[in-house]
Amino acid sequence: MIIETALRTRQTSEYYFSVKLAEVRKLLAEGHDVINLGIGNPDMMPSEQTIQALANAALKPQAHGYQPYVGTPAYRNAIASFYYQTYGVKLDPLTEILPLIGSKEGITHISLTFLDPGDEVLVPELGYPAYRAVSQMVGAVVQEYPLREEHGWQPDWEVMEGLVSARTKIMWLNYPHMPTGAPATIALFEQAVAFAQKHKILLCHDNPYSLVLNKKKPISLLSVPGAREVAIELNSMSKSHNMAGWRLGWVAAAKPYIDAVLTIKSNVDSGMFWAMQEAAVAALQNDQAWHDSRNAVYQGRLDAAEAFLSALNCTWDSRQEGMFLWGKLPDSVESAEQLVNSLLLEKYVFIAPGFIFGPKGQRYIRLSLCMPKERIWEAVKRIKG
Repeated sequence: MIIETALRTRQTSEYYFSVKLAEVRKLLAEGHDVINLGIGNPDMMPSEQTIQALANAALKPQAHGYQPYVGTPAYRNAIASFYYQTYGVKLDPLTEILPLIGSKEGITHISLTFLDPGDEVLVPELGYPAYRAVSQMVGAVVQEYPLREEHGWQPDWEVMEGLVSARTKIMWLNYPHMPTGAPATIALFEQAVAFAQKHKILLCHDNPYSLVLNKKKPISLLSVPGAREVAIELNSMSKSHNMAGWRLGWVAAAKPYIDAVLTIKSNVDSGMFWAMQEAAVAALQNDQAWHDSRNAVYQGRLDAAEAFLSALNCTWDSRQEGMFLWGKLPDSVESAEQLVNSLLLEKYVFIAPGFIFGPKGQRYIRLSLCMPKERIWEAVKRIKG
């Protein structure tokens, strides 16, 4: 006898990469040299000072007990300093910052905090699958809002006016945008804040890519006047500090929003390992030269990734930011799914199909830059061979 699972398990499919990576592992086990350009898993190391701080802290007796639900004062202060130096945004480390076990956790906590069954959530028609999946898991109704390719993948605000109802509670926003790489702009954020204020909805901005191949000073949504009345911003050290497996992030917002999220979070976990928080403090003090060095590596990989798209006769927007490259398929390719499967099984190269980020991605593919440029050039050679 098998006990039946909850309805939410039948409303949410297994994460695409979880399934596809099993195929990749099978091919590797069979001896094939698979080049994985599908996953945004940073392959470079955190800074040396970060690793040393972790090692030093782990040797101290106080490292191994339960930690505060709100994180250590040192970690919160480091986040506040980072926000001011990076974005020019002043945050109260005591009341406006809540550390998270990665920002993906925050998507769930925010949804559990603010959504009742039947509430509506505005989710971009192309975006991180967790926005949609978590909304559905908590019983909310997903309303997709359109992104206009001809306007740099910006929201179509006119159409969105017709999507809002009395039950609309949250709007998810993510710029620099994943998967399209569309940059963040002050004008976009001002429009989003005005929209949220007009309709009295919570604007949730996911901001993990602002330090990767950005072509201007990084922007935080919270720098826009009035944002703190209606907005929450998630951020993460996964991409910006090469610390994906560490699961270190935070939510920044006005005190009432932080307090509300904490009511849920405090019932879910018991705080982060102290030594990792100490290491995060060190990482957040990385100088600009460290970030420039990381971006120089990504730039070399971007050149190779563009050659890969060119070999497939794809087109792309050179203004993209972040650690991915979004390409549009030529008419001669039947579908993204067909291309992904044939490249994996015939060339042993794995890329992500655009449709996993939303139906509008059917004619697109996404390449990750989390692979040495030599391997990406090898993938180019296989495509041309």
